[in-house]
Amino acid sequence: MTAFVVTYTTKSGQRREMTLTADNPSVARRELRRRGILPNTLVRKEAPKIPQGGAKKATSSFSGLADLLEGPVTIRDKALFANKLSALVDAGVPILRSLDLMRMQQRSKKMRMALAGMTQDVNQGDSLGNSMRRWPKVFDNLSIALVEAGEAGGVLDDTLKRLAKLLEDNAKLQNQIKGAMSYPVTVLVIAIAVFLGMTIFLIPTFSSVFDQLGAELPLFTQMMLNLSEFLRSWKALILLGGLVGFAFWVVATYKTPIGRRQIDGLMLKLPLFGELLVKTASAQFCRTLSSLSKAGVPILLSLEIVRETATNSVISDAIISCKNEVSEGMPLSAALRLKNVFPEMCVNMLAIGEETGEMDAMLSKVADFYEDEVTTMVKAMTSMLEPAMIVLVGIIVGSVLLAMYLPMFSIYEHVR
Repeated sequence: MTAFVVTYTTKSGQRREMTLTADNPSVARRELRRRGILPNTLVRKEAPKIPQGGAKKATSSFSGLADLLEGPVTIRDKALFANKLSALVDAGVPILRSLDLMRMQQRSKKMRMALAGMTQDVNQGDSLGNSMRRWPKVFDNLSIALVEAGEAGGVLDDTLKRLAKLLEDNAKLQNQIKGAMSYPVTVLVIAIAVFLGMTIFLIPTFSSVFDQLGAELPLFTQMMLNLSEFLRSWKALILLGGLVGFAFWVVATYKTPIGRRQIDGLMLKLPLFGELLVKTASAQFCRTLSSLSKAGVPILLSLEIVRETATNSVISDAIISCKNEVSEGMPLSAALRLKNVFPEMCVNMLAIGEETGEMDAMLSKVADFYEDEVTTMVKAMTSMLEPAMIVLVGIIVGSVLLAMYLPMFSIYEHVR
């Protein structure tokens, strides 16, 4: 982006000057026409001379400061930003005053820094959407596209409300998925820890008692004693190192495009969880595309943005592949049907929306349907997993206790 100094004359005859950022002079003049400004002069702004190494030092210092700040801006932070700004704009508060008020109330350091920079940019004549683009670690393309569409259509307050609801719905879906997957993982980790603790520390105390009594040990007890001895030997460290290495290999593989596509494909084929991921992706796709379509964002740009919101690379690749076919004139529903990623009902409802010219309304209804489906599935899975995890813990603890007490029964029979 390049900064341009613009001089123009207002309707009252006053001469004004402003700074505008754009890719080139043609884009700058187009932006001025959109704002209703007829420029007298349009001159590229000269960058201030900085001593050698100074620019690099300043940039690295700012980047280092940003890295030292608290973690990434959450979806909730973005939703609160959209909600508050919508309320202020709807109340007639100027954008500059609104941004300044929100900056003073903001707890997130990254968001506060972004709002300060946006206030400065807007004060120099830049648009709100364009100023947001300078903070890619704070605002995603979805938020920027909706804000720019709202500015262009003069309905910024309504668009911000729609953005806030969209972000809140996406956050709710993600939390449901995390909740459904975190519960069994947590219980499984606890069960394994209990099993290892009893096997390593409890069983050896009984082993010495069995040796003194000289009783013949049952097969199951002998297997548990052998396992306990293995876990207390150096061989267990080798096994642990192998498991850790395998985990690092999976993480490294997932960071590669091919590896991520393969792992995400396996995730979609998992029983229950795969269906849950597909329904969640369908709800997010329909909700996001509906909001962008209603805001007037072009379909090709909408598909690029929707692709970024997809957390699964297989679904993301299918969406961006549809973009090429839609650009050649194929209906979006037909392109999605060829990919065979989204449920048939989702594709059929989208086709009806395209035929009736009410795609945004139809997509919104489909999103509502799949959001309810996700909520129902999460509740059903949780109700099934709770007793299953309790039974699993019972089996693990019971197997250790059984291994310890079986020899006692045989000794008792021998004494009799």
